[in-house]
Amino acid sequence: MGIPVLDAVHVGRQPIFDANGDVVAYELLFRGRMDAVESGRQDTYATSTVMVNAFTEFGIAEVAGNRPCFINLTREFVTGQLPLPFGPEQVVLEVLETVDVDDEVIAGITALAEAGYKIALDDFVWGSGHERLLGLASYVKLDLLDGDLSRLGEIVAACREHPGIQLVAERLETAAEVAIADRYGMELRQGYALSRPQVLSAPSLSPSRMRRLELVAALMSPDVPMDKVTSIIVSDPALALRVLRVSNSVAAGVVSRISSVRQAVMLVGLNRIRRWATLMVVDDAAEASEQQLLTALTQARLCENLAPRFRADPGAAFVAGLVTGMAGLMSMTPAAMAEQLPLTTEVSDALTRGTGRLGEILTAVRAYEDGEWGSGDLAGLSLDAMRWSTRTLSAASQLTPASAAGRRRNRDAAG
Repeated sequence: MGIPVLDAVHVGRQPIFDANGDVVAYELLFRGRMDAVESGRQDTYATSTVMVNAFTEFGIAEVAGNRPCFINLTREFVTGQLPLPFGPEQVVLEVLETVDVDDEVIAGITALAEAGYKIALDDFVWGSGHERLLGLASYVKLDLLDGDLSRLGEIVAACREHPGIQLVAERLETAAEVAIADRYGMELRQGYALSRPQVLSAPSLSPSRMRRLELVAALMSPDVPMDKVTSIIVSDPALALRVLRVSNSVAAGVVSRISSVRQAVMLVGLNRIRRWATLMVVDDAAEASEQQLLTALTQARLCENLAPRFRADPGAAFVAGLVTGMAGLMSMTPAAMAEQLPLTTEVSDALTRGTGRLGEILTAVRAYEDGEWGSGDLAGLSLDAMRWSTRTLSAASQLTPASAAGRRRNRDAAG
């Protein structure tokens, strides 16, 4: 098996300031390549990529702390053709100026506002039809660089008729634009004169496309067994890690911590898992080699197999092994990765300090992999883990003839 190849994922964030110069929010921006994306779906791809990267690759707390995030929405998300996989707690939904406002869009925005989402109107231009959304908006963003300033006073006055609206002066590139924002009492400001966008980057292993599709297909059934969903997720380490990260954002303020992928699925909920899986399918621009994940998955399975010998919980042992394996693939320490996940004290202590029964399991597996046999002969359990991992990683790729060709390419590339 070849050395795993990591992709870097990126998300841009530009601070939004209040009139006192304090950062109160961030706008999240797409940073990446569009080479393989058709021109007609580039906006949708950019939006879905920002969502997936911010919430499942970094974790929203890593990106924004406790500040709200402004995220651009295309028509597909506004009208519900594509689902929003997160709640309204920490996001502001920006309706792009390219969205034609018709009855379907108004109905979609109304539903989102009633569900508790805050709405921002991006690059607001009077007469574009977006003025029909003023009664639903919490923010109106005004372009002070290239916008039509001849009607600025009229637009500000119209917005002020809606007491719940805050004005965001955007594209402030000179002191002159900042002065205009001050003159009209605009509450929030954004632009190069205040701060340029920052690019956050992290290593990533993408879950396999077929695994995502398998998960989406399973979740189409309203009575899908929880065990079925969990089994699909745990069979792909990268997908399991994303679910754990999503559960971290959901777990904010929740007392309980998780020790298994099943608990993470239950915490996030099947409906939201379905939405994330759907969004990841949309986000998919390149398929990672499933064989590259075999080592991490085998390690997690071996920890699970070894748990009864140490009188430990198998599900918790699987998570400890999974995080350890994925941390190695992503050039992180298990302790650093554990800080990003809502793990139980037992799992966290095993990863950060190597203590407890789970820590003993990780030590035994590491000793076996290093060729040390003092912890007992694990050859049988290791062989079972390898067979299980190989079987589960290849199961989804049997779904289509095209994936079989991709599997052959992966074998050739792995050498």
